[in-house]
Amino acid sequence: MVGVPTNPKEGKGVNKAMAYKHTNSKGVTYFLNSKAVTLRGGKEQTIYYFSKDERPEAVKDIPAGMSVNENPRNGFLTVKRDR
Repeated sequence: MVGVPTNPKEGKGVNKAMAYKHTNSKGVTYFLNSKAVTLRGGKEQTIYYFSKDERPEAVKDIPAGMSVNENPRNGFLTVKRDR
């Protein structure tokens, strides 16, 4: 069957067709997630992070004005603002 997860852990969260995913230079695929956090001063801020598994807080696309950056030494992915 198409679209039916074979792994029981797979499929929890957002539909895979909807979540943004990025494959680094080492061939590992990561999913982009976001979370609203409250800073110590009381200001709300949205943070973005990558995970190997798909989570309920997955993001459909990269936010406007941001891009994916990869550390060439270890393949670690980050989201940074465009200048």
